[in-house]
Amino acid sequence: MASRLIGTHVNKIDKKGRVSVPKPFRDFFKDQDFAGIYVFRSFKDAALEGTGDAFMDEIVDRLDDLEMFSDEQEDLAAVILQNSFQLPFDPEGRVALPQILMEHAGLGTEAVFAGRGRRFQIWQPEAYEENNRETFERVRSRGATLPPPRRGPDGGSR
Repeated sequence: MASRLIGTHVNKIDKKGRVSVPKPFRDFFKDQDFAGIYVFRSFKDAALEGTGDAFMDEIVDRLDDLEMFSDEQEDLAAVILQNSFQLPFDPEGRVALPQILMEHAGLGTEAVFAGRGRRFQIWQPEAYEENNRETFERVRSRGATLPPPRRGPDGGSR
């Protein structure tokens, strides 16, 4: 199994809304119970968020950490869980994107799959390029850096 989702991949979308999930991404999810991916509309971008069982479990756990029935918990559960689609892989490694997802991301004949560690995004190619350029400039202008390594119980990094 791949240890993380990285890189970008551009794949064709057919007239039925089917797109091949990049093989490294399929490999990342191959050991999970569900033979497919979960996809929901990004609430930050005109893109789709995609992931597998483990990350969906993490989302549910984090929602459970919020105050029960609070506006924040209810809103996030609605935006993410109610609007998620469980998309099974077909024998060729494709998934069929529902029309509502295609419209949200402005998808036509191609999709960019962009790795984000344990999740990925699906973008319309030109929108991805613009967002990638803007993000790079924001990171550079802020002088953003990564935090120091996490320390394990023995004092060593994990």
